Amino acid sequence: MELFFGWRTAVLLCAVLVTLPICIGLLHTAANRTASRTLAFLLLALVGVVTPWMIGFAGFYDRWPWLTFLPVAMPLLVPPLAWAYGHALTHDCWPSRAKVALMPALLHFALMTAAFCLPLPLKERVADALAGWLDAVVAGLLVASFCVAIVLLRRDFENYTRWLVEQRSDDARYATRWLARTLTILALLFAGWAIFEITDLVHPLGYEGLMPLYCGIAAAMVFLAVEGWRHAALPWPVMTHAEPEAAPPGPAGHDWTALGQEWQRRLREEEHYRESDLSLARTARLLGTNTSYLSRACNEGLGVSFSSMVNRMRAEAVAEAIAANPTAGLLDLALAAGFASKASFNRAFADRFGTSPSAWRRRLRS
Repeated sequence: MELFFGWRTAVLLCAVLVTLPICIGLLHTAANRTASRTLAFLLLALVGVVTPWMIGFAGFYDRWPWLTFLPVAMPLLVPPLAWAYGHALTHDCWPSRAKVALMPALLHFALMTAAFCLPLPLKERVADALAGWLDAVVAGLLVASFCVAIVLLRRDFENYTRWLVEQRSDDARYATRWLARTLTILALLFAGWAIFEITDLVHPLGYEGLMPLYCGIAAAMVFLAVEGWRHAALPWPVMTHAEPEAAPPGPAGHDWTALGQEWQRRLREEEHYRESDLSLARTARLLGTNTSYLSRACNEGLGVSFSSMVNRMRAEAVAEAIAANPTAGLLDLALAAGFASKASFNRAFADRFGTSPSAWRRRLRS
């Protein structure tokens, strides 16, 4: 039997050749070590999923039948590793139940390995006996795992973005957009994958019918590899759930509105808001209070998050600087006021004044 390297094999092979070097790089990167390694394992799992189809289209199984049950395609690894990657980005560790979530994949791997080690005649009989029900069980578990993983990833993302707004004044500088794009790509991949799995159970699609699915898996794999590598070294504040710190004695009755206004006045007068990496903990120390009091003063007293309060002061400082020096560069003024990026500056300025910085300056000139 001659091997045949057609376009299907070429497409999947190109995706694998792009992904594998990035996996090696992620395994050796120092920044965000847990998340980077988890992404490398997720990419390797996706490479394993497309490998049997890549070599199958080339005729490997026809030429070497002993490759049957080759234990490289472990699709049940993909959902828990995707969840673990999102959690590792935001918490710098795997979720506590990740190892339990990996158990079905490990059992599948053990079964495939045991079958792969059988003599060829026995292996062929086992393949005939197991193929139908094993594929159905794996497909059912996979679809259920997709649903659970997306729900958990979305929950972690929402919790992290809420926490970041309450803890950092520069929350916009962090790569939450990468996390949002990752969530979107995984949701689309999992939805399409589930549709193909269910359709294949009801009406077998065959090698050619499933090719669009594996092209989609390959495309998602390359996207996650390239973009994951680009974002691997970005700073990610670790979300913690520490016990509330002991609060110093506060004013009687705790008038959060008055406290919020007083602390806001002090931050404005002392210009602490100009620190680009100002955090809730750092601000609390500067004001001689604790994070619980400061957070309540912002949320209950002023009706805004910590990030919104600080960025409003920064936007107001830029507006004053524009009025004093209309020809100054807007980005220079934004950086001097504490903004970490042009995007966060434009967004905060529009939230405060209802217009863009450039439109505001044109209005002053006219």
